[in-house]
Amino acid sequence: MAVRELSSLEKYLGLKKPNKYSTQGDKKNNNGPPLAGLATIAHQLVKEAERPELLGDTAESRAVVHQWLEYSVTKLDSYTKEDIKIILKDLSLYLLDKVYLAGNQFTVADTLMYYGIHPVMVDLTIQEKERYVTVTRWFDHIQHHPGVRQRLPPVLIHRNRIYMADTIEI
Repeated sequence: MAVRELSSLEKYLGLKKPNKYSTQGDKKNNNGPPLAGLATIAHQLVKEAERPELLGDTAESRAVVHQWLEYSVTKLDSYTKEDIKIILKDLSLYLLDKVYLAGNQFTVADTLMYYGIHPVMVDLTIQEKERYVTVTRWFDHIQHHPGVRQRLPPVLIHRNRIYMADTIEI
């Protein structure tokens, strides 16, 4: 899954020369040893694209970005139906008072979490989307961010029901 996410990130960043990744998410690096791991490669791609704002603008936001990149690796690479409930609950609680994962700034964490959680959101029923209203709101916001969705199918969000929900399950 990391290879798909990194390839999507590369397209979003507008990098013209595609990089080569192994199935473990290693990036072949001509300037030294291969880079390993989704978070490390994502940081390198953002630097190659000269988009440092996507890594966070303060030490705290950079740490939060890194935390969510690690979360996507540990939680979204392989999950069960029960794991999905935990992931959605974690995100719901975290996003309760935030626009983006790093607070009020769109970062690479939002992009990669979007790519990782997209298959989950596609399979949710309307009722499940209402149950996790903060995740649904965040997801809808990210899928409409310019250039992020690419070829992924849009996830239909029934706004009149979602945004009128009084409660969320936490």
